[in-house]
Amino acid sequence: MLSILIAAGWPVVPLLLCSVIAVALVIERFLSLREARVAPARLVDEVLTVARSAVPPADTINKLADNSVLGLVLAQGLRAAAAEPRINEGNLRAAFESAGRDAVHRLERNLSALGTIASAAPLLGLLGTVVGMIEIFGASGSMNGAGGNPAELAHGISVALYNTAFGLIVAIPSLIAYRHFRTRIEDYTLTLEQAAERMVPHLLRLGSGRR
Repeated sequence: MLSILIAAGWPVVPLLLCSVIAVALVIERFLSLREARVAPARLVDEVLTVARSAVPPADTINKLADNSVLGLVLAQGLRAAAAEPRINEGNLRAAFESAGRDAVHRLERNLSALGTIASAAPLLGLLGTVVGMIEIFGASGSMNGAGGNPAELAHGISVALYNTAFGLIVAIPSLIAYRHFRTRIEDYTLTLEQAAERMVPHLLRLGSGRR
């Protein structure tokens, strides 16, 4: 493998950097998008139980915000209800929507970089191939006139094509990971929206009971 990379020439260096960055991004997103860190299964039910008769105290809300991304969204709604006991539905939904936008932004962090690598890696590989073939034909023409050794020419072309192959090797897994994480984020976004929809009528009932 090392001999192939050396033979591919300097254009393979950006692809190597892209591969390292892509692996780091995939690992980071895989750890950050785990269900336990984003949307624990029973969290909404637990919050509804704790806030059955009143908005929880501030320390409980702060612990909820540190629990997960979903906990942060729910905590924002609880804080809005605590700050304005007679909050109306529009303001409460606005608080949840603002927290939801921040949550989705956090979930999408570094995802655009992974998508960029998936799109750019084949182009970088093609660039390396073009550069390699220019060098091959240039050297062949200067050394042997209009002709050239066909065996050496074929070998040079195969070396130049290493860049395209390596670009695809980097791009295909990156694209698969990008699509996978994008789908997970869409599922989590729906979960956040459904959780907010469950909390809004409950908090409005608590507010009406304090009037």
